[in-house]
Amino acid sequence: MVKIRDIELPDFPLLLAPMEDVSDPPFRRLCKREGADLMYTEFISVEGLIRDAWKSKKKLDVFDYEKPIGIQIFGADIEHMEGVVPIIEEANPDLIDINFGCPVQKVVCKMAGAGILRDIPLMVKLTSHVVKASKKPVTVKTRLGWDEDSINIVEVAERLQDVGIEALTIHGRTRKQMYKGEANWEHIAQVKENPRMKIPVFGNGDIDSPEKAVLYRQKYGVDGIMIGRASIGYPWIFREIKHFIQTGTLMSPPSTAERVDAARQHLLHSMEWKGEKLGILEMRRHYTNYFRGFENIKNYRMQLVLQDDPKLILSILDEIEEVYGTSAALAD
Repeated sequence: MVKIRDIELPDFPLLLAPMEDVSDPPFRRLCKREGADLMYTEFISVEGLIRDAWKSKKKLDVFDYEKPIGIQIFGADIEHMEGVVPIIEEANPDLIDINFGCPVQKVVCKMAGAGILRDIPLMVKLTSHVVKASKKPVTVKTRLGWDEDSINIVEVAERLQDVGIEALTIHGRTRKQMYKGEANWEHIAQVKENPRMKIPVFGNGDIDSPEKAVLYRQKYGVDGIMIGRASIGYPWIFREIKHFIQTGTLMSPPSTAERVDAARQHLLHSMEWKGEKLGILEMRRHYTNYFRGFENIKNYRMQLVLQDDPKLILSILDEIEEVYGTSAALAD
């Protein structure tokens, strides 16, 4: 068992990464159903919460069936980071996670996300203030360093633990790498092997198959793994990894019916949570992922992204299930 204060997770938990415009409640619902052990909201701007911005406040929505769940925040102003803690706690998550890893320029230029990797003392000070203000456990997600010449994650991990964080997730790339190249888990292993570290250490980066998940567990000794891009349009990754860990065999991939059902449920919950118009609009980015590999799917995909009548969209999904059936031929 892995524990984050009083939060009990199974041995080698699987975490759903916080992903902007992806890990919202409709998507999290699917991932929870398929075996995600701990999930996070999309990352939320502290400045947005301070300004009472609708979009930021909406991201605070968490539900009992999702638990345990963490609300992830980003920002660089100590007073504001500390000040939003009561707002977050009112939403009743199980923990608060601080994002020190987002590499996109619009976040980095404000010294937030991975931008703070250029100022480790500020990173530590900011974390300390959030920990002291919070009744909930505080965790951190970060990267190896700003660039190859400033990889200092072993020291950073110690300092963050010393000010009170209760778990750490490390993405095995630097900010300069963005999402390019291969994630370097050797540095993550060094943090886990450090005898000073007492908190759970989770690894993140490039886990896209059950085989790789088991290999990295054995090779790098992390307490669990966080899965991001591999889950987009494929929430079954969680159940497949768990099955492989338990049995050593691979599950059959999801059937056409399961894929259509996931897209259907995702759409319905998106409309329920966001409203019909926005739910339909923001769902369009997901259809390609749910039906990736289906031969000659382009025509259906175009219909799905152009249609704004929910009844017609659902009928198109029904037709996909009927046409492709249980033996849908997938492209190589």
